[in-house]
Amino acid sequence: MSAPAPAIQTLIVEDEKIAGEAHAAYLAKIAGFVVVGNARSGREALVLLAERRVDLVLLDLNLPDGHGLELVRAMRAAGHAADVLAVTAARDLEVVRRAVNLGVVQYLLKPFSFAMFKDKLEQYAAYRQQAAAGGRATDQVDVDRLFRALRGRGAPALPKGMTAETLAAVASLLSDVGPDRTMSANEAAAALGLSRVTARRYLEHLAEYGAALRAPRYGGPGRPEVGYRPTHDS
Repeated sequence: MSAPAPAIQTLIVEDEKIAGEAHAAYLAKIAGFVVVGNARSGREALVLLAERRVDLVLLDLNLPDGHGLELVRAMRAAGHAADVLAVTAARDLEVVRRAVNLGVVQYLLKPFSFAMFKDKLEQYAAYRQQAAAGGRATDQVDVDRLFRALRGRGAPALPKGMTAETLAAVASLLSDVGPDRTMSANEAAAALGLSRVTARRYLEHLAEYGAALRAPRYGGPGRPEVGYRPTHDS
């Protein structure tokens, strides 16, 4: 029986302490990964990269001492070959294109659920396992198989009656909610032209998969209203 693959040594680079701790907690639930450091800036990340073996960097692009892609350039200039998975709220397609050009292997948008996070990490682990097998590609099929490992199976099917477009709209609206605020189903419905029941269904779906947090809202008459806020804000 072959020996199990060594754990993937993962460095988290995230300036928000709570978000960094959340990423570490998520990684602890996924077999085959171990956190070797949690850096709060690009400068700290470079120090840890020089001190420890790192296979994968989970990289926030909005760092206090520069853009995350500048850190990728600095990593390569210093000879660090660790793969990079961007974990960020940056939605600018030009930034995505630049990330691809610099060799970023995956791009995960905040807010996200644990299921989405786990899927990206498992795709990367499958890619790494296939690449570690070594040898030569016998044909195009072998090369395509390796790239397909990173792409994965695609997004899981949504519950009946829900659409990806509306879910993306609700998630985008939720991502704009500040850290000290929540958004109600009524507010989401008014902003997006949905019924309250429909808006609540999408918000509950996001909460169920870990991309939103529920919090009671007081102040009005009657029972407290449920509010929602994003899991990750940066």
